Amino acid sequence: MASMFSGHRSIVIVLFSVLCMAFHACSDELDMLLQIKASLKDSDSRVLDTWRAEDSVCSFSGIMCNDKQKVQEINLSQENLAGTLPFDVICSLDSLEKLSLGSNFLSGKISDHLANCTKLTYLDLGNNSFSGEVPDLSSLTRLSFLSLNCSGVSGSFPWSSLRNLTALTFLSLGDNLFEKSPFPLEILNLDKLYWLYLTNSSIEGQIPEEIENLSLLENLELSDNFLFGKIPEGITKLAKLSQLELYDNNLSGNFPEGFGNLTTLRKLDVSNNSLEGDISVLKSLVNLESLQLFENKFSGEIPGEFGEFEFFQELSLYTNQFTGSLPQKIGSWSDFIYIDVSENLFTGLIPPDMCKKGSLTDLLLLQNNFTGGIPETYANCSSLTRVRVSKNSLSGSVPDGLWGLPNVNLMDLSMNQFEGSVTSNLREAKSLSQLFLSNNKFSGMLPVMMSDASSLVEIELGWNNFSGEIPSTLGELKNLSSLHLEANSFTGAIPESLGSCLSLNDISLSGNSLSSGIPYSLGSLPSLNSLNLSHNKLSGKVPLSLSSTRLSLLDLSNNQLSGPIPDALSVEVFSDGFLGNPGLCSNKRISGLKSCSSPGSTESAQLKIIVSIVIAGAFVAILSLATFLYVMKSKKNGQNCPMTRRDSWDMKHYHVLSFSEEEVVKALKQENLIGTGGSGNVYKVPLSCGKTLAVKHVWKSNSGGHKGFQMSSPMLGKGKSGSPEYDAEVEALSSIRHVNVVKLYCSITSEDSNLLVYEYMPNGSLWDQLHTCQKISMDWSVRYDIAVGAARGLEYLHHGYDRPVIHRDVKSSNILLDENMKPRIADFGLAKIVQPNGAKVAATQMIAGTYGYIAPEYAYTYKVDEKSDIYSFGVVLMELVTGKRPTEPEFGENKDIVQWVCDSMMRSDDSGIGLVDSTISEESKEDAARVLTIAIRCTMKVPNLRPSMRVVVQMLEEVEPFKLSEIVVSKDGENCKQ
Repeated sequence: MASMFSGHRSIVIVLFSVLCMAFHACSDELDMLLQIKASLKDSDSRVLDTWRAEDSVCSFSGIMCNDKQKVQEINLSQENLAGTLPFDVICSLDSLEKLSLGSNFLSGKISDHLANCTKLTYLDLGNNSFSGEVPDLSSLTRLSFLSLNCSGVSGSFPWSSLRNLTALTFLSLGDNLFEKSPFPLEILNLDKLYWLYLTNSSIEGQIPEEIENLSLLENLELSDNFLFGKIPEGITKLAKLSQLELYDNNLSGNFPEGFGNLTTLRKLDVSNNSLEGDISVLKSLVNLESLQLFENKFSGEIPGEFGEFEFFQELSLYTNQFTGSLPQKIGSWSDFIYIDVSENLFTGLIPPDMCKKGSLTDLLLLQNNFTGGIPETYANCSSLTRVRVSKNSLSGSVPDGLWGLPNVNLMDLSMNQFEGSVTSNLREAKSLSQLFLSNNKFSGMLPVMMSDASSLVEIELGWNNFSGEIPSTLGELKNLSSLHLEANSFTGAIPESLGSCLSLNDISLSGNSLSSGIPYSLGSLPSLNSLNLSHNKLSGKVPLSLSSTRLSLLDLSNNQLSGPIPDALSVEVFSDGFLGNPGLCSNKRISGLKSCSSPGSTESAQLKIIVSIVIAGAFVAILSLATFLYVMKSKKNGQNCPMTRRDSWDMKHYHVLSFSEEEVVKALKQENLIGTGGSGNVYKVPLSCGKTLAVKHVWKSNSGGHKGFQMSSPMLGKGKSGSPEYDAEVEALSSIRHVNVVKLYCSITSEDSNLLVYEYMPNGSLWDQLHTCQKISMDWSVRYDIAVGAARGLEYLHHGYDRPVIHRDVKSSNILLDENMKPRIADFGLAKIVQPNGAKVAATQMIAGTYGYIAPEYAYTYKVDEKSDIYSFGVVLMELVTGKRPTEPEFGENKDIVQWVCDSMMRSDDSGIGLVDSTISEESKEDAARVLTIAIRCTMKVPNLRPSMRVVVQMLEEVEPFKLSEIVVSKDGENCKQ
């Protein structure tokens, strides 16, 4: 009996020991997960809220345990997580097999402790914002899935460690700023791979023939590298390939024989290379869905078999040398979405059935030699968003229904032989923003209700046979920025209503038979830059209102105008624009123009001057008497202020103030003026308490001739006036409190004008300090502080404010600098505030922003979101690092600083150090070059690949200079010319 008891006791002890060990193991893993939680933030998803100390780790969201209740998987991808990863803690989870943290906002380095995760079979850290190099991975021999795509890592990748990872089936390392390296031959031994993504990995050289060893590959992407030479025969042996992408390299030669054997291919993209020859070898690729061959040197005809492909959805062949006609059945069998065969030598008819399934969005056939008309079948293609068939030999009438397609935003039919009229169906084109019909044979009157196409931004109808009057309803197109109706047969008056199109900056009505006078309202257009009314029958005077515009081109020649030219327009640069008007004269000496003064008129002029002086003197005397009596009355009523509050001024303050509106209004005088424009002024206002203010005096948009203008001043940057911009600025700034956002103290309004009262920025804008004669010498420590401060200001706008603000015009001239060179984000005249329900700002048909800073997607979608701000900020970072303007002649034709930096980085091996401003000290250039890599991340073409501002701030903080140098301030370039 005793022995039996003893045996049971032993079993109990053993069981208790096992339970204790299990408890301690669970307790250890709980501590580890709580440490991981402490290093992360998940303000959006709240997934980590389920990680509580009192619960079992196996109940935590994103955690999966094995049958021994130990952590086997951590799956937290796409959870909006930020922070750094404690890899030493993570890899102490000794049963961990899967670590999935992709598509978050994680930062910091991927530490060497990752090598201790030896049981991992699945590792996904892609689409994050890590920094530094990837550590050695050779110990992770069980890995079958490895994704570091677009993770932010850089430097030298440990390609040699891949030779040990022979279990890999999925390998994705693309879109990282690795150092250049030859094609990694270690990959050729990974014969279990079905997925290989090395796009944008800085690989150079030729694709080896041994690529055929990867016989299980279904997806092969080697695009955007430095590959050259021919496409190897070895690729034709990859019989399971479904997707092959080799675009943006320097590959040459023909498609190899045997390429047609890849009959499982669905997507083929070899665009932007130097490939040549015909493409007949592709006729057997019957499963193709997408074929992208654009920007190469291909020639010959398109195989007729393409018309029988049942799954075809996308065909892009632009900028090649193809000839012949397109197969007439192309796109007939599938949900065809997209065709772009522009800039080739195609002839024949447009295939009629590419929208047979009702899915076609883009019909892009420009610059070929197509003949015939636009098939009637496209009149009902409501899915179309872009129609571009310009520069062909097309003729006939445009199908009526095509004018009114509801989703088309760009219709370009120019430079053909189309005839007939623009029908009233145009009123149904609610999405149409660009209408280009120039150089055709269109005729008839423009439909009065074309203003119902309310999204129109650009109208180009020149060089046709249109007649009748220009519809006055065009004044209802509030987004219209460009109106070209030249070389037609329009008659009647220029509509006064065009003055309501406040976005108009380019007007050309030349070469018509327009009569009557030039509308005074055209001078009210705040953005008017080019005005061509030449070769008409216009009469009357040149409106004085045009003096307040910002014209760079003015052509009123060959009309019947008379009277004096306004002095502000009597300049040599406009002189040719007044010729052919015998009745015009100038008070100034301008070549080709007669003088307004004539013999015998001197006495009359002197008499007018004397009368004017007498009247002015009487007015001043009366005004002085009225002011004296008003002040005496104020004193009698016991008021002690130097100037009493006028009931017409209404003050709204957004901070505690130590001044009154009387003190501000009193200081608005000539000696304090530091900026001016067509509808208001900017003043530097010193207060009696010693503080200095900046006051923007903005005339309201409905006050006579004083309408919106663009104001430039050292302490405000470039601002805009007019009700929408004024309201936007007040709404955005009135409740914002951040050290890196300019402070709006108050607004003061009256019936005819608005005052915005700001803190004064004595060092002007970042643009001034980088690019003008006002600049000072700034070493890297100063520039770095400006970058971080401005980033924190934008981070607050995007993430820290209760209603996120999208600035929409981030640029160096809108980053102001205080007396200590600390930055402030300014000029919120274009800002948009995200609605309380979290909805994004709606797309707009008006371009908001400044050339050189505008994100590329804006040109097509007009979409505005925080990613657009991030692109613009990336441009500012490039300015800070390189000292260059956003656009410079040295960048090359049609290139900006983003393209210049990216191209230069691709060509060099110095990690961008060669691009750093030469005035930055040698010891700081490496630090500056690190910021350049962040700028490149911010300016990625695809918006989703750009980091958030929160992540940008983290990345900038991680590259803080080791030793900040003292600020060096010295006036530079006293004799330079602006």
